[in-house]
Amino acid sequence: MRITADWLTSERSQTVCRMLTDAGYQAFFVGGCVRNALIGAPVSDLDVCTSALPEKTLTLAKKAGLKAIPTGIDHGTITVISGGEPYEITTFRQDVETDGRHAVVAFADNIEDDAKRRDFTMNALYAAPDGTIIDPVGGIPDLEARHVRFIGNADKRIREDYLRILRFFRFTAWYGDPEIGIDADGLAACAENIDGLEALSAERIGAEMKKLLSAPDPAPALAAMQSCGALNAILPGATAQPLAVLVHLEGGTAPDAMRRLATIGGKEAVERLRLSNAEAKKLEIIRAGLGTDIDELGYRFKETAVDTYLVRQALMGQPFDLDELADIQHATRQVFPVKAADLMPEYQGPALGQRLRELEERWIKSGFTLSAAELCERD
Repeated sequence: MRITADWLTSERSQTVCRMLTDAGYQAFFVGGCVRNALIGAPVSDLDVCTSALPEKTLTLAKKAGLKAIPTGIDHGTITVISGGEPYEITTFRQDVETDGRHAVVAFADNIEDDAKRRDFTMNALYAAPDGTIIDPVGGIPDLEARHVRFIGNADKRIREDYLRILRFFRFTAWYGDPEIGIDADGLAACAENIDGLEALSAERIGAEMKKLLSAPDPAPALAAMQSCGALNAILPGATAQPLAVLVHLEGGTAPDAMRRLATIGGKEAVERLRLSNAEAKKLEIIRAGLGTDIDELGYRFKETAVDTYLVRQALMGQPFDLDELADIQHATRQVFPVKAADLMPEYQGPALGQRLRELEERWIKSGFTLSAAELCERD
């Protein structure tokens, strides 16, 4: 079996491979780029594994006239820039010792050992520079079946890095087949190791959760995550149930992690998932607008009004109303017609601000129909 992807046959990729193979070392593309090429999904990151030691990779890159950055040299990873494209080149590795968060690794000299330390069978697929696929752990049948399965013993894989619990649900959301359901052995191993999630940083947890919630339909995976206790372990009070309704209501609307996070709820989400300031603000605004009527929602929460409406309908189990959506969109375009100068000098200071707010409320309740003259006459 071979792949013939553009990113593989490009001169920049072949230059990186020749840099290693011409010197007598092995070079294989590995992981997501190979997996996605096989299923026709977009490819973003290009990872290469090699038999060359990191210091040798640095030397070969310099000799080839390529920029090389020792981004993770202690772990065997060098980033090489070829034709403006970054390639993460990592020496074959094998785990020596793990504690559930970090691993002590030793360099290996073959892809079989390298494959055994990876998480899922579909992520341990390798492609030679000519596109020939090497599958040391039986990942192709699982990929074809859209079956996300741990390599070897699921419990052992998880104990090597407890983040793999969250990765299991994230990869199931993105690549699993809902018709066959979630892998039973993997789910059982996740349930047995829930306590290990306490050792993970909020940054790592948040990054995985945002990726999971950005999947086209994360509802089945999140429901399984809740069933084994993982969801409430990282986000107490969260519930997966309304997410399936939201995904249905979204229709062609692009997935949005904060919209979906607002739907599933959960305490201290900002801290537990280490959200950015922008993410935290959006989540807060969506939640703040849930009890607001349609006109005020559209007018006051212009950028998040549709998100808030979708969340509210999902939480109530109500259908999407096109008329209400039109009203929201109409409200987002409205501009309050009264200016401070219209009320001066009769109103000054705090009294002026209070009067402007009162008139604005009256204008909103009128469906934005009252003119500035009509509002001021009533004043």
